[in-house]
Amino acid sequence: MSTLKERLHADVVVHMKDRNKTALTTVRNVLGEIETREKSGKTPIELDDTQVTALLQKEAAKRRDTARIYTEAGEADRAAAEIAEAEVIEAYLPSMLTQAEVEAIVDEAVASLKAEGQELSMRQMGAVMKPVTAKVAGRFDGKAVSEVVRTRLA
Repeated sequence: MSTLKERLHADVVVHMKDRNKTALTTVRNVLGEIETREKSGKTPIELDDTQVTALLQKEAAKRRDTARIYTEAGEADRAAAEIAEAEVIEAYLPSMLTQAEVEAIVDEAVASLKAEGQELSMRQMGAVMKPVTAKVAGRFDGKAVSEVVRTRLA
């Protein structure tokens, strides 16, 4: 399976052939942002899929926020363009989890820690959050996840 970055590079060609200007420009901008992030700092790094996903989430959120500002300013056409770009970016993000799915993941983590013989209280929140965060990573709001963990440990 190819990485998310490889998929973005491959889709540049697809969008060129389809003459989809919005998607092409958006994917190129995102790739530029990835390269900038990789080359910034003292030593160049290679972003993994989790880091690229986090970057894509930020870029989509930026576009949604800009669209909201344009809408408030009465610039509906510019807002629509920003929303279109956000949708292109969101197509590369993993599907979001439902509240029930997150609760099941938290319950599973709590059960496995109890099976290991650990006495769970609010002090062990970090021990529960670590495996849950690894499974949820970018597919559900972190604050909401910590609230679910708190309710299970209370």
